[in-house]
Amino acid sequence: MSRRTAPTLILASASPRRRELLARLGIEPDRVAPADIDETPRKRELPRDYAVRMAREKAEAAASDGGYVLAGDTVVAVGRRILPKAEDEASARHCLELMSGRRHRVLSAIALRSPDGTTRERLSETVVRFKRLSAEEIAAYLASGEWRGKAGGYAIQGAAEGLIRRIDGSHSAVVGLPLFETRALLKAAGFDLG
Repeated sequence: MSRRTAPTLILASASPRRRELLARLGIEPDRVAPADIDETPRKRELPRDYAVRMAREKAEAAASDGGYVLAGDTVVAVGRRILPKAEDEASARHCLELMSGRRHRVLSAIALRSPDGTTRERLSETVVRFKRLSAEEIAAYLASGEWRGKAGGYAIQGAAEGLIRRIDGSHSAVVGLPLFETRALLKAAGFDLG
């Protein structure tokens, strides 16, 4: 008699933060398979549409026979403007100066591809407001290096949290994976949460 095995869960992300957040739900992915896709926004693409499209395309690119594939994308937006993942100090400084004393949105989309080939998506929208940042505060934050590779040029789970006046929404979504939506999506798809 053959033993039936549970479907696997593939995390389509290289982000250690997403793995850490999944662990809070008691979930350890069976495999990590970052999706290599073109992440260029389309002309006039709105931030929320972009976030959902990126999560869906990552899940589909990492699709595997017989398993679940979970992918996510986090977008920082000021109005209709999608802020970049800061790869250099100049882009991080520009993002911080733009968000100083203002509110911005963090759109965290997740997509789950089920073993039957269907893909479900969820989107979390969080509003974050930075205090008015002085030149010294921006320089100190840039010196920390936390901003490297982060959407909008900051990591809320680090020193930037001390610069944030208010957050309305999901803290975990700003870190990179909205846990409430992730749990609901997995449960709706029939993934055994234990």
